Amino acid sequence: YNSACNACHGMGLAGAPKVGDAAQWTARIAQGLDVLVRHAIEGYQGSAGVMPAKGARLDLSDEEVADAVEYMVAESD
Repeated sequence: YNSACNACHGMGLAGAPKVGDAAQWTARIAQGLDVLVRHAIEGYQGSAGVMPAKGARLDLSDEEVADAVEYMVAESD
């Protein structure tokens, strides 16, 4: 999380939901963890913002990205 996700999710850049802000995460969490992990790994562009694939850190494994998503969800629900 600290090396890749915090840059956007710590400050809410580019529409990224801020970690710890339950209101920003509620609708995303309702989609299910599998959807959130897929969007984080593959990337996502929607009306709420842009999520580059693996947070533009393509050196991260899918497991590392999934772990970071799980951390952010746990801190934000």
